[in-house]
Amino acid sequence: MESYGALLKKAREEKKIDIATVERDTTISREYIEALESEDTAVFPGEPYLYGFLHNYAEYLGLDADSIAVLYKKKKIQESPVPQALYEKHTPPLLIPLLVAGFLLFAGGVTALIFAHSRRIKNAENSVALSKNSNVHQYTLTDAPFQQRLYKGDQVIVPEKSGKVILTVAGTLGSLTLDTPAGRQFIDLSEELELDIDGNAIPELIVYVSDISSTDENRGAEVKMLVKKETPAAPVIDISKIPSGEDVPKLQPQNIILTDGRAYPFTVNATFRGSCVFRSIVDNADSSEEYYKSGDVVSMTPQNRVRLWISNSNAVKLQVLANGQIYNLETVKSGLVVVEDIKWIKDSDGQYKVVAIEVD
Repeated sequence: MESYGALLKKAREEKKIDIATVERDTTISREYIEALESEDTAVFPGEPYLYGFLHNYAEYLGLDADSIAVLYKKKKIQESPVPQALYEKHTPPLLIPLLVAGFLLFAGGVTALIFAHSRRIKNAENSVALSKNSNVHQYTLTDAPFQQRLYKGDQVIVPEKSGKVILTVAGTLGSLTLDTPAGRQFIDLSEELELDIDGNAIPELIVYVSDISSTDENRGAEVKMLVKKETPAAPVIDISKIPSGEDVPKLQPQNIILTDGRAYPFTVNATFRGSCVFRSIVDNADSSEEYYKSGDVVSMTPQNRVRLWISNSNAVKLQVLANGQIYNLETVKSGLVVVEDIKWIKDSDGQYKVVAIEVD
């Protein structure tokens, strides 16, 4: 008979996935993953837990979870002790009737065991597997930090002076997707972003995603949120300091990020995917230079312009947040030093544009 543990291990090794990756993607602890592959059932606190983890692990590896469960049941039945009645000696006239009765009793016990297993399977899937959380919840934020695993359809209520702002989880596959009054916004794994949720160009909420699956949307996302305690009035933009588009040298590559009939502050978030030296000048402030490593996040909110020096452009992911929208900005010189201006310019038709311009 095939071994369910051997099939799990073989599938994992064929996909070249190590146990640490399985643990991160499925949230099943390493101890239980190794126990499933070695068929060590004594490790689990109860059979519903074992069955729930077995089902989730098989699905993660792309195996037929029901077939794996059948192999587990057959092995359990084979290892079950034989009824004592089959070993007892009796007088020859009663031997055959007792054997028949013992067999019927054993068959009835197996049937009852299988029926009990099927009932426990449902309970295990609902209580152990995160993917079975189908209830939609609503949470109201306070001044205290908020941490919760959110699922598609969940709602988060953010109190504002002008009233309540409702955020709806629109997706949890690869990145957290939030529907807000200011539009749909995305937060990637290990990203911390300040979000403008009501379209007033001022970030009101800090969001951090600490865990999210790239293969199973139903597992949800572990999210931390914090309402910014003070919401300052929107600064006044001095449009006299916004250069004309005609004054920008045509030889400099330009990337138009957005166009609007007015100018307002925007936010630039730099999320570091590797180590590099990062320098910035926001408007006319002093230069700021630091060495950052993977996982660090820097947020800047200029009124007119920010200039960036990046020692390794491939190590930084840039996002521009403006007018309630998020724009991804990829640097073009992978692995090289890049100097980038992100600023407002005024076109000849009176329209304002946020552009990213490479500086030689």
